[in-house]
Amino acid sequence: MHILIVEDEASIAAFLRKGLEANGFMVQIASDGITGQRLALDQPFDMIIADINMPRQNGLDMVATLRKQGVEIPILMLTAFGTTPDVVAGLDSGADDYLVKPVPFEILLARIRALTRRHTGHLQAETILTVSDLVLNLDQRTVRRGNHDISLTAKEFQLLEYLMRNKGHVVSRAAIAEEVWDMQYAMSSNSIEVYVGLLRKKIDQAGAPRLIHTVVGGGYVLREP
Repeated sequence: MHILIVEDEASIAAFLRKGLEANGFMVQIASDGITGQRLALDQPFDMIIADINMPRQNGLDMVATLRKQGVEIPILMLTAFGTTPDVVAGLDSGADDYLVKPVPFEILLARIRALTRRHTGHLQAETILTVSDLVLNLDQRTVRRGNHDISLTAKEFQLLEYLMRNKGHVVSRAAIAEEVWDMQYAMSSNSIEVYVGLLRKKIDQAGAPRLIHTVVGGGYVLREP
């Protein structure tokens, strides 16, 4: 799952990113409502977690606008405003669920799972990704090629999911940095190259047709042999 966090408090956003990525989610962060709205309209996220009190545009207006624009993915409000009128306003704006900070992280994960189960459209469309004899199961968090199970770290799993969702299309290092890593960190190091190399060793095992290819000056592509 690819989750958009719209949160202006950097420490809270970083905490959510760390916890969600440790549980296998891909995370992108927006620090204000206008940026969050733009990203949600431009990119195919599976879920949005949004604060209410934010600069430029508050979370209520952002959610209402997204719903008017036809965005149907689950939206979870995560905010410090916890009165009954606050909750009613959040849900009436178009949010699917509402949590009041601070909340135990285990409860947040449980609410995400519940929203995923209830959502019958976008999230449940593809739970198994397949390219040639490579199979990635999002529900079970497993990867298999041919008759061999492949053990991946959480970050390797996220990278492979991103490549498989874009199979046949060249994805740039900048795109990978934005989707899988924090861009500033990734672009100032060789972490993308290192992780692609590690992933390639596990996926493109000896004797098997190569699936992950480097495109000079372009990035990487995962395609049928």
